[in-house]
Amino acid sequence: MVTPPLRFFTQAYRKDTVNVAYEAATADIRDFNLIDPFHLEAYDEKAVNYNRDVEVFPVVKRILEKITGGDSFYSSPTDMGVNRAGFAIIDDEVAREAAKQEVIRRYYRYRCEYVMGFSDKETVQRVELFLNDFNIHPEDRRVVEPAWQAAREAQEQSKGNEGIYCGAAIELKNGSIITGNNSPLMHAASSLILHAIKSLADIPAKITLLPAYITDSIRNMKTDILNEKSISLDLEETLIALSISATTNPAAQLAIEKLKELRGCEVHITHIPTPGDEAGLRRLGVNLTSEPNFSTNDLFLA
Repeated sequence: MVTPPLRFFTQAYRKDTVNVAYEAATADIRDFNLIDPFHLEAYDEKAVNYNRDVEVFPVVKRILEKITGGDSFYSSPTDMGVNRAGFAIIDDEVAREAAKQEVIRRYYRYRCEYVMGFSDKETVQRVELFLNDFNIHPEDRRVVEPAWQAAREAQEQSKGNEGIYCGAAIELKNGSIITGNNSPLMHAASSLILHAIKSLADIPAKITLLPAYITDSIRNMKTDILNEKSISLDLEETLIALSISATTNPAAQLAIEKLKELRGCEVHITHIPTPGDEAGLRRLGVNLTSEPNFSTNDLFLA
């Protein structure tokens, strides 16, 4: 049975971060919380419900009356609520922090969708209001600042690729932050994941997971056969190369076994990921956010 979206009903309405997280998740369809007027009239109690439920309730009530031939057995849309998830919250602070992080993730998602033409400006502004109302900052997401720092360090050390400097960061389940940046050999997402699994497997930094004969072969394929200008490996290509390396490299095999431990980890990238990066990160099961920046010669894109 599919569970409906989170319904956090309270006896007294409050602009709770859990409710706001739901509003942020549905900002593109203009969903929002409000006091259920039917419940207030019937029971003289305040309860939170959603605008679409309230708007359609008179229609639902008339349908039920026609079916039963009598009065509706529901006095309000709140009466019809089947998901009481709010009452399962046993640690309010944990729930609020999780909701706060969801608002930030939605903020980044809608900003990226806006610059790609998939969302409108009003949706972005709506989530920005949530951030301001609750004094939430994008930097409250722990991986944001380290990702930007990785990009800055790459720029300072001229370690990017063709004047492009991208950074990425992941928060592992033990709380540690791992970073990566782009290079002529691989994308920032590829560097990040290799660094993360080497850390989890306690593999020394000097040990190479992708030997030169594998990367050279891929480089020749991309340039000589496929006529691609860039030889930098995206994450999907890197994972395939890693699996090939594992057939002869015990360190690579050990690292591969740590990939499953990345599921559920938080990741931030300073640019909109390429299709290969996005697909690879999605399959790893990480929670990804990115800045609304395309890969250009400017580190910061307004």
